[in-house]
This record gives sequence, C-alpha cells and structure tokens, in this order.
Amino acid sequence: MNDAAILLVDDEQSILELMMTVLLKEGYTNVDTAATGEAAIAACEAKTYDLIVLDVHLPGRSGIDICPFLRQTTNAPILFLTARTTDFDKLTGFAVGGDDYITKPFNPLEVVARVRSHLRRYFAALETGSNKHSDKAFTVYDYGRFQVDEAAGELKVEQQTVACPALVFQLLLFLCKNPNRIFSKSELYEYVWGEDALHDDNTIMVHIHRIRERIEPDPSNPQYIVNVRGLGYKLIQNEARSTL
Repeated sequence: MNDAAILLVDDEQSILELMMTVLLKEGYTNVDTAATGEAAIAACEAKTYDLIVLDVHLPGRSGIDICPFLRQTTNAPILFLTARTTDFDKLTGFAVGGDDYITKPFNPLEVVARVRSHLRRYFAALETGSNKHSDKAFTVYDYGRFQVDEAAGELKVEQQTVACPALVFQLLLFLCKNPNRIFSKSELYEYVWGEDALHDDNTIMVHIHRIRERIEPDPSNPQYIVNVRGLGYKLIQNEARSTL
C-alpha cells in the first residue's frame, strides 16, 4: 500500500512540503503535488491516483469547483483540506464528491491516519472487484429496483449501471450484507471507514444521502434505507433476495 499514488493539491507551498515530509516518513514515496485546480485536473488526466488531498481554497477554480471534474476520471478517495468548519461547508464538500475532510490547522498524524484508512478501504474495494476468479463466493444482492454485485464492485439501478465512489459502495454493500439490522452512525463509521478514522455524524448522513440519491425512487421519502430515530439506519429487506 505504500506504493499508492497520491496527489496533494494546495497553493501553499509550506503545506505541500509538510504533507510531503510526513507521507515520505511513513513510506509513501509516490506522491505528486499541484498548486492550482487546473494543474490538478491535468495531473489526474495524465496519471491514475489512488488518493487525492484537495484544498478547498485554490486560486482560480476552487477545490469544490474542480471536484466534479476529478470524479469524471477517478473513484479514488478525495480528502478536502479546509479552514472552514461549518456544517454547510462540510456538506458541500461531500455533495460534490469528496469522501472526507481535514480541517486546517491540522495535526500531521491525523493526515497520515486518514490517508492510511482511506487507502486501505480503497484497495480492499479494488481487490474485491478484480478477484472474480478466486474460490471465494461473492454475492449479488438483488432488491428488485437495484442490484449490488460484490464481485464486480458494481451498482445497477433499473438495469442501468450507476457510478458509485468506493466508500459509498462499501457502505451500501455493508448494509446489504446486514439487512433489517439497525446500525448507529458510530458503528457504520467504524465498520466502513475503519477504527483509526475519526467519527463524524455528517460523514455518515451525507453518504447515506448519496446512496439514497442512487437507489431510491424518491430520496426524500426513502423506502430502502430508513432512519430509525435515535438509533441509526437500516436497510429494509422485504422480498429482496441474494444469489451466489
């Protein structure tokens, strides 16, 4: 995992140097940098990255502006760097395709923990999707309107393949494997993001919303993933079926 390709995007040279130093110390040697949104887009068009750390405040086009363009070329985790801490800013970052955020000023150890956690989950998802010829039996979870193919790492809704970032897919897959069971936000965060990630309620809420946007006929009135007030979320399984 230490050969993972990482792109750091920030217009502050001191921050780029700090993150480079910390990542190199942890053994991550395949690290590139970009100082503008345009440079970040060009880098992602020229090279495949496994993780991107993206500053919100960039000269010209902001990190929020370019994130949808990056999502056209990669499903790799995108971690926003932001000096803003309001819920609105966090939700905006998740809505445009971000997977997590780090608030400035940040602890370098937090950056390493989040990078390691997201890379572990990302590579696990890739391995699941590519390991079609192993002896392990994978399942297709069929809910009528949508199907989740564990082996292919694929979500289909009404017979159409729907793009699904790695962590959104992992959260949906986890719920499909545990239907009709209520999970608190902290449990979902631990199971999907990993024990060394920091728990944040907004992360779960936004990713649940991103799943609902894909699978629900009416995301504002969910039929599949429901919120049990005060307890958490569960995926409803009525006549759903799973096949090997």
